[in-house]
Amino acid sequence: MKEEITKVAKADLQSLHRIFTVPEAPNSTLGRIEREISHNLAGFLNEHLVARAISLSDIERDFCDPEIPENPTFVSEHTSFLLEKLVAQSVHTAAPSFIGHMTSALPYFMLPLSKILIALNQNLVKIETSKAFTPLERQVLGMMHGLIYRRDNAFYEKYMHSESDSLGAFCSGGTVANITALWVARNNLFKRDKDFPGISRVGMFKAMQHYGYQGLAILVSRRGHYSLSKAADILGLGRDELIAVEVDENHKVKADEMRRQAQQLEKQNIKVLAIVGVAGTTETGNVDPLDELADLAKELGCHFHVDAAWGGATLFSETHKSLLNGIERADSVTIDAHKQMYVPMGAGMVLFKTPEMATEIEHHAEYVLRKGSKDLGSHTLEGSRPGMAMLVYSALKILGRQGYQLLIDRSLQQARYFAGLIDNASQFELISRPELCILTYRFVPTEVQNILKHADTELTTEINQYLDDLTRFIQKRQREAGKSFVSRTRINVKKYQGQIVTVFRVVLANPLTTQEILNDVLCEQAKLAKQSEISLPQLKRIVADYTAV
Repeated sequence: MKEEITKVAKADLQSLHRIFTVPEAPNSTLGRIEREISHNLAGFLNEHLVARAISLSDIERDFCDPEIPENPTFVSEHTSFLLEKLVAQSVHTAAPSFIGHMTSALPYFMLPLSKILIALNQNLVKIETSKAFTPLERQVLGMMHGLIYRRDNAFYEKYMHSESDSLGAFCSGGTVANITALWVARNNLFKRDKDFPGISRVGMFKAMQHYGYQGLAILVSRRGHYSLSKAADILGLGRDELIAVEVDENHKVKADEMRRQAQQLEKQNIKVLAIVGVAGTTETGNVDPLDELADLAKELGCHFHVDAAWGGATLFSETHKSLLNGIERADSVTIDAHKQMYVPMGAGMVLFKTPEMATEIEHHAEYVLRKGSKDLGSHTLEGSRPGMAMLVYSALKILGRQGYQLLIDRSLQQARYFAGLIDNASQFELISRPELCILTYRFVPTEVQNILKHADTELTTEINQYLDDLTRFIQKRQREAGKSFVSRTRINVKKYQGQIVTVFRVVLANPLTTQEILNDVLCEQAKLAKQSEISLPQLKRIVADYTAV
């Protein structure tokens, strides 16, 4: 009887050469995966993503070895490991019932185009490693600039491919885009003049000394994204100088309150660096009064930035673009293509109204980013980065403005439909009505809703604490069951004297999500609520006590 010979992967030049030049056989594990993904992406994801509860600590056991392997592993062997331990335990963000976060199904064409992108492996920091990708990215920035600012053709002929100016920058996401926008604002506030070499040369301390300010501040809605706090930290203002301004009952910043805050800062000799308007808040999807904020920025003589990472794509819709009126007055705008433009992760953009603004962050080096070159890296925070502009360009071409309008309009219709379901469901309470396609709500038994209408502050607080627990219980159980997913957050609610409550949060951007799925989500939550052995009995006790009185 012959002993079975076990093949062992070897680290030799012949094997390494094969890895770089010879594709995996069609019947290999990786070859089969490629075939399955190409022919039936949804089927592959549904088959390999396991919808079962498994703790993070259990997953960590599969990824706890700190040693780099001494010997190589066969590609198929490693791919099998990834399927079992990584793919199976990943999040099915493309599922039509995954409506809890700002991720969605992707158009099919993104998959083969992404393979081209990876195969070319262009580095957009410089022309020497990107060539045609550089003018392509500049065109995409021009297209998105035109969507916001609508300048004439002569403007784009002058600036789109200018070596000294920039219409914007591609970034890995909204965080870097927001930091870049405020970096540009800071450097333009403290730009060089005949008596001052500029903050980029001498730093914040000497800039403050020269201009005589006691501090700098950024004003934003309390619904502003946490990336703005990072920007205040990185740019040397300090997180405490990101001033969070109160919102109204519709979760829009109060422009008058922002003006009052600015006046208080002025009395302390603290200069307002920038006002940030939010076009699509992360928690509730609302849009700040951008025109009013633009007026205020003009009064204060400060930079006006709009964080439209989520809501910027609404501009594609002739039906709903008026929701963003005033965005065209912003000095800079952030938009994430990996949100409502249906591009894979890692495609953010910042656009500058005035192309000369980016000059103040310009960097050069002898081996790259030479003066006079059209290297994109001279006006970006990030250095080496992929050519994600190719995927944005392709989406713009293949879907067109009308295609995007259909997607945006449908998302808003779905959100309003879901809000209507909640309004008509006696045991649910709509907390924030959708302006774009995000809304919040919670499960509240009908009897409890009736008590809350008349309860004093103390009783309201007690009830909301139990409702918070119930919301967390339902959300966790629904996530573990794996049929559907909604996220949760905490927001202040005006009708409860501004108390902060825990709510379900849904994002309805996936074009594959149906009204039937939305009905099922509520039905599942109502059933899960009955399984609560702590919060629900306590709420029933409160109802009984209140009724008895």
